[in-house]
Order: sequence, then C-alpha cells, then structure tokens
Amino acid sequence: MSILNKLKTIKKNIHVRLKKISRRRVHSSSFSFKRLLKNVKNFFKNQKKQQLYHSDYLDFGAVFLRTLKLLSNFTYILILLFALLGLGVGLGYFASQVDSVKIPKKSTLVTKVNALTRISKMTYSDNSLISNIDADLLRTPVESKDISQNMKKAIIATEDENFKTHKGIVPKAVFRATFASVLGFGEGSGGSTLTQQLLKQQVLGDDPTFKRKTKEMIYALALERYIDKDTILTDYLNVSPFGRNNRGQNIAGIEEAAQGIFGVSSKDLTIPQAAFLAGLPQSPINYSPYTAAGQFKNQKEMRLGLKRAQNVLYNMYRTGVLSKSDYNNYKAYDLTKDFKQPQIAKVNEHDYLYYSVFREARQAMYDYLIKRDKVSSKDLKNDKTKEAYKDKATQELRLGGYNITTTINKKVYNAMQTAVAQHGNALDDKSGKVEVGNVLMDNSSGAVLGFIGGRNYKENQNNHAFDTARSPGSSIKPMLAYGPAIDQGLIGSASMLSNYPTTFSGGQKIMHGRDEGTAMVDLQEALDVSWNIPAYWTYQNLLKKGVNVSDYMEKMNYAIADYNIESLPLGGGIETSVAQQTNGYQTIANGGVYQKQYMVEKITDSSGKIIYQHKSDPVRIYSKATASILNELLRGPISSGRTTTFKDKLKKLNAGLAGADWTGKTGTTDDYSDVWLLLSTPKVTLGGWAGHDDNRSLESSAGYHNNAQYMAYLVNTINQADPQVLGTNQRFNLDANVIKTNVLKSTGLKPAAVNVNGKKITLSGQQTTSYWAKNGPGNTTYKFAVGGSDSDYQKAWNAILGR
Repeated sequence: MSILNKLKTIKKNIHVRLKKISRRRVHSSSFSFKRLLKNVKNFFKNQKKQQLYHSDYLDFGAVFLRTLKLLSNFTYILILLFALLGLGVGLGYFASQVDSVKIPKKSTLVTKVNALTRISKMTYSDNSLISNIDADLLRTPVESKDISQNMKKAIIATEDENFKTHKGIVPKAVFRATFASVLGFGEGSGGSTLTQQLLKQQVLGDDPTFKRKTKEMIYALALERYIDKDTILTDYLNVSPFGRNNRGQNIAGIEEAAQGIFGVSSKDLTIPQAAFLAGLPQSPINYSPYTAAGQFKNQKEMRLGLKRAQNVLYNMYRTGVLSKSDYNNYKAYDLTKDFKQPQIAKVNEHDYLYYSVFREARQAMYDYLIKRDKVSSKDLKNDKTKEAYKDKATQELRLGGYNITTTINKKVYNAMQTAVAQHGNALDDKSGKVEVGNVLMDNSSGAVLGFIGGRNYKENQNNHAFDTARSPGSSIKPMLAYGPAIDQGLIGSASMLSNYPTTFSGGQKIMHGRDEGTAMVDLQEALDVSWNIPAYWTYQNLLKKGVNVSDYMEKMNYAIADYNIESLPLGGGIETSVAQQTNGYQTIANGGVYQKQYMVEKITDSSGKIIYQHKSDPVRIYSKATASILNELLRGPISSGRTTTFKDKLKKLNAGLAGADWTGKTGTTDDYSDVWLLLSTPKVTLGGWAGHDDNRSLESSAGYHNNAQYMAYLVNTINQADPQVLGTNQRFNLDANVIKTNVLKSTGLKPAAVNVNGKKITLSGQQTTSYWAKNGPGNTTYKFAVGGSDSDYQKAWNAILGR
C-alpha cells in the first residue's frame, strides 16, 4: 500500500473515530476540547496495540497532536498579545490625559473644596434686589468634633473602606476605568474614593467624560497632599446630599440630615441612624424616607432606604467596625420609629420675573461652564454630558453666590404690574377674564426693560410674554410680506395692490372679517385697514420672483415650518410669542437691524469676577431705506384709527404722550381668538397680545376697543413711572438712500402711454410721492398692480378711465 493510500486510510479512521466521540459527548454537559484530545490520543494507543497501523501512522498521529497543541498555545499567545496591546493603548491614552491636566495650586483647590452654599441673587438694572435665588438645598456645616464617630465609621465602611490608607485613588479602580473607556464599555465609573467624590461634588461636576475622570484622579492625589484625612472626611460629610427632610426640602450635609430625618445633632447619631444616613449619598432621593411633599413614602419605597441601611451595617461588620453580636442586634433595630413626623414646609413665592430671569441665566451659565471646562462638541453629543452640565448650571446658580444683573428697569417693571392689576379688566368681555402678555424692549440693544407675563401669577403660571405661542394674525404682514417686497425693490410706498375678491388655490374665499374684498388699493390703505388679499398677492409675488423669505424670518429667529402655506402672510401656519413679535418690530424701528431680546446683562461670581457679559450681535434684516419706508407707512395703522382706537384713547389720558411718533400694527386671528397691538417709538417697542389660553373667541371689539384701551393705560403708566424711557421727543426719518419719485396715484407708477382694450392712451392725473428702497417705480403698464386677474384689471381700468 502506498504512503498516500495509508494517509487516506488514517484520515478516514480518525474522521470516523471523531464522529463517534462527538456523538457520544455532544449531549454531555462535561464535554470539553481537552477530553476530545485525550480520546484521540487513546485512539492511537489502541490502534498500536492492535497492530493495525504502521509506524508511519503513529508518526502522523503524534504530529497531529503536536500541531493541535501548538495551535492551542498560539491562541493563548495571541490573547496575551492583544491584552498587552490593550494595556499599552489604555496606559498611553491615560498618560495623554494625565499630561493635559494642570495640577491646581493648594490655595485654589482647597478654597473650592471648602466652598459651601452661597446665596445667589438677581437684581434690576439699578442693582436693587429682585430676589435671592432659592437654594433648593438646606445645609448647616459643622466641625469634625461635632460629627459622631459612628457616622464617620459608617461612611468609610460603605463608601471607601481603604480611605485611611490610600493616597487619594485606588490603582485597580484607575486601571478598570481606563480599560472600560478604551474598550468602549462606557467612561470610567465606580470605585471612586471619598476624596474623588468630594472633588466631583465641589470642583469638577458629574459629566461622564474620561477627561473629567482623569482630572478627578490627579486632583485627588493633590488634595491628599494638601489637607489631612479627617478634613477631607469632614468636608465630604458637610457637602454630600442626603435626600429630603421631613418637610420635603432637599438637604445636604450631615447636620441637616441628622436634624431633618432623626431630629438629633450629628454628634449624637446612633449606629443604626448613622448606617441609614451613610447609605443615602449613593441615591439620596430614592433612599430618603420622605416624599417631595414631606410625607412618608409608602412601604415599598421606604424599604429601599431601610435595605440600604442593612447593607451599610453589614459593611461595618465585614470591615471589623462591628462585632457579630452588635451587628445582629443593630440589624434587628426598627429604624422607622426614629424618623421625624412629616411637617408642612414654607414655600417661597415668586412671579414671572424670577423664573424668566433664572431660565435665561441658567442658559448663560451652561454656556460658560462648557467653555470653561473645554467640553468638546464630541462630548456634547452625549446626552448624559449635556444633562450633567445643565444640572451643574442650575446648581451653580442656586448655590454659588452669583449676582445676576438684569436689564429690567425697576420703575418701569413695577409700573407695568400696577397697570395690569388696575386696568387689566378693560380687556374682559362676555367671553370671561382675558389673559394678556406684554414686552417693552429697547430698540437699539434688544434689552427687555419690562414685561407682563399675565394677569395674576398665582392664578395662572403661563408666561404669556415669553412662552405662550399664538398666531400673530395680520401683525406679521410687515415682516413677512411687505418688508421683503420693499427691500427687494418690488413695491414702493404708493404701489397699488389688488384687493378684488379672490380665493386660495383650493377655492376658499380670502376674507377680511365679513368682507370679500373691494378693488385696487395702495400699500398705505392695505396696511391701515389690514386688508388680507393685498398681503396674499404680495407674498405670492415674492415666491414667484424667487425671493428667499425664509432668510429674512430665520435671521429674526422666527420658526416657520412651511413657507408655501398660502395663508402665511395672514398669520396662518405661524405661532410666535409676544417677545418674538416685539423683536420683529424692534428690527423695523431700529433701522432694519435685529438685536435679539435679552434680560440678563451680566453674571458675576462671589469674588466680583464677571463670568458672563451680554454681547451685542446685530443682524441686518432690511436695508436702512426699507426700514425707514416701513416706519413711514406704519404710522398709518396707529394714526388712522381704522383698526385700533389706541391713539384716541391715549389722547384722553395724556394728549402730549399721544403726540409721540407712534408706529405699529394690529393683528386679529380667525374668530377673534387673539388680538395684537405692536407699538414703536424710535427708542422702544411695546408688544401686546390678549386672548384666552383655551383659544375661546373674544368679542369682535376686543382688539379695536378693549386692547386699545388697555394699551393706552399701560403706555401712560409706563410714562408716569419714567418719562425718559419711551423717547417721546424722538422722530423717525426717511433714510438718505430712499428713492423719492412722483407717481400716478391711480397706478403707483410713472405716467406713460398704455394700451387699454386695444387703444393707446396717455394716462395722467393726480400724482403722489412714492418711496422706494431700490430700483424705483417703472412706467405705468396695463397690469400696474400686484396681483389680480384679467377681469380685475378690466374693472380697474374702467374705474381709472371713469367708465
């Protein structure tokens, strides 16, 4: 038999034998690869005894076994190499992070660690106090001698049993964190020493980035060199959160915890009480025995904290703090009988101003912290990181001793609250009590000088100045339709627009209240009466010409989902706040430059250092010429009295004030659900909305009379509080770049020969001055207006020619 055939026979016999072994072992839970090798080896031995194989066969079997062994060893070597490679990468990554951390000075680090709650406050523009910021946290620091040894032993046993011997970190925890980060199992977490936990709470925050964890380790090593162990432990116990007290208030520090949960001083805590409190910092709210309302939790929820206390007692026993007999005795102790009975907490009362300022300040603080800590855009893609910094911003403001200086004029703000309290009932009608929102804004900066969030904060916490978003109705027309059209040189102040009856593409009539339309009107009348059809045609013309209307609106921070909605220039498909709409009119009154509204001027820390200062970011929306033409036109809606009686009512209250250079526009939505009045002088813009939160309809006179009366009262009260704030002595002027051209009043274009019904006529007649931002008016043509059908022009020319 040839060698080749012998090999084939051996291979076949091995294959058969392996299949038998496999069938015999596959169902056995003790099956292993080692046993498989052993069976193969025994197979060859048996074959040798039976003298069925040539020595060549045995040589092959030996080679086969050695090969398997080599492969097995090679696999182990590969695993070891990859492990070493991972270790190298991990250590290299860790080393790179360490190199980037600057070790803080002793004075700086110790000061931050020892810094406890400081009262933050917000002030008016004159630095007088608006309010202290609720700390939302009770803390009473105590010295080391006033903390029981029971408490110290309990917290060490359960949080950091090696506290007395380590140098700030536990090396194995460092390696575990490094490998977890490098191998993608999440950023390093767990295993933090008390020193690290103290730094996380007082200095570094809780964002889950590896960079922060590395800094935490380096700082911990430094802090252990700067101060002794007992000071670190005392600081930790003074700053750590302990859930809620029997009034439902958030508490921090061991003294507040001892007093608020057991009614004893921290120096008098028993071992079971200390064990319960030592378990709280891990999850303070979950383990607390009290709810946010200051009531006892139900048995199921209460059991979480009690079980955690049992774990702490076991840790104290395990680490030798307690003997077995003491452990068993304390484990059987009923802690619930030591809990203080619930009580009602005093609630701080605030209003729209407090919460509006706090929200804006929190965003500013968030931005500051992100920049200060050099948080990368990559890190911010992690939702946990963002949430951690949002929470940190909140805590900084509440506990950091900051001073928030606002733009709010104290006299003006208080006057506005007086006005709404005394004259808000002027808005009420048969539909019930009407809500209101107002914002007074400085044109040149966008600073909010004052606002009204609603009629009564205690009755309705909806902030109708900044949060309530409603359809602006016709008040959007100057920004969305007429402003861009003038800016693009498509129309001038005397341009004609079709107001003949028409429909949307779906066949629905475009109505103005109960009016279906009239004839051709000039731009001034379109604004004064707030006709809907001219605005519709103007917007359609912008779309036809390819004008990027969204660019105008988005630069002013309007959020509009679909710019193809046909009713958009009438307020359809738009929802906006009073602050946003006031900002739109501020842009027009400010020469076409948008200044985003704000009310936080600056934030300073407890040392007086400015950490945030508002920076102006002006954005040009319309040209100066366009804005000045709009201001010229927007005098009409206020002075004509065709959509509001505001000026007449103001004249009865203060004739001199009524003589100020007022511009603005009204807005009303379908079924009179919303009424708007926007008012500007060259110095300020005052926005106003009134309506019901549930969108109930107001009476038809709500805007024309009621809101006009209320706004007159409001303007007069503001002026009485600060006669300088409204700038009543200033006037709007046309920009030098405005093109002034005489045009036919009938067509809005220059006189010219026109072909009308096959006859060429030279049209003449009464002329007027038209203001254009660019291009200027052309010669009169047959289709001289914006919009309108062929039949509309037949009617228009018949009217022009007197037929």
